[in-house]
Amino acid sequence: MSEREVLISTRDLRKYYQVKSGLFSRSRGIVRAVDGVDLEIHKGETLGLVGESGCGKTTLGQLILRLEEATTGEIFYRNRDVLNITAEQLRKLRRSMQVIFQDPFASLDPRMTVGSILEEAFIIHRMLTRTERQKKVFELLQKVELRPELFKRYPHEFSGGQRQRIGIARALALDPEFIVCDEAVSALDVSIQAQIMNLLIRLQSQLDLTYLFIAHDLNVVQYISDRIAVMYLGRIVELAPVEKLANGDIHPYTSALLAASPEPDPNAEREKRILSGEIPSPIDPPKGCHFHPRCPRKMEHCDAKVPALAEVEPGHGVRCFLYHDRLEKEAQK
Repeated sequence: MSEREVLISTRDLRKYYQVKSGLFSRSRGIVRAVDGVDLEIHKGETLGLVGESGCGKTTLGQLILRLEEATTGEIFYRNRDVLNITAEQLRKLRRSMQVIFQDPFASLDPRMTVGSILEEAFIIHRMLTRTERQKKVFELLQKVELRPELFKRYPHEFSGGQRQRIGIARALALDPEFIVCDEAVSALDVSIQAQIMNLLIRLQSQLDLTYLFIAHDLNVVQYISDRIAVMYLGRIVELAPVEKLANGDIHPYTSALLAASPEPDPNAEREKRILSGEIPSPIDPPKGCHFHPRCPRKMEHCDAKVPALAEVEPGHGVRCFLYHDRLEKEAQK
């Protein structure tokens, strides 16, 4: 995987929100939604991004797409700095970068037919004639396994799974190569989740797509991803291939997420790792390692120093002093 072309990369990416309240809108503090993220997404892969609600997953996806503007940091698409381009260049870039939203009903205009929804992208970008647009709409519906004759129907006439297929078709309209799947299956029944994920896998193979797949369910992310990035309070705490998370030493937070995931085998034994305490406020995050107040393996210096995302083995990075200390001992031998 490391030999693949890097399609998207971020360097020290941060997004801070000012929190104001009161009659005079006085500042109460800063929410560090994304707090120094370095990430590489390889062409043709699915990078899963997982973490608890409020950890900054969706904000990171929006920053990469420039639906939100970064406070500081850099974002590169094919080695091109996307934070320093003109409005026209950004408009052209959006053809290559698309998004599938979490709510398949709220993301579709209830006043528009499916055909109009799928045709809209071509009209905005001044592409194709009316006849060509209609032909393209039929092709998009077939790609997501919906009957072309449904193009005259409205979103409320479809089930949740069908509406999400329409959302996928809309994301594919301009032939992108990168798609952010923002909790794309979390609002669906389990059986429909599997259908949608299998559809995404098939489309990726056929169209050479690259996904950033955002979810809070580690089982779902493991099923579809090549690599997984685990996020906690705005920081990536672990980044590894899927098989490494299943079999190797992992960050205490990742370990707790795995333990909390449902186990389909009723006879399988799994060690319980229940986290204590509440998720700290992003307005006033803990000093040092953000996870230390809830960590069952906390050490003395965890509340004073911020651990780096250290590579414990090729392709496997962990932000934890447990592994830093182990690497130092191995280096001294």
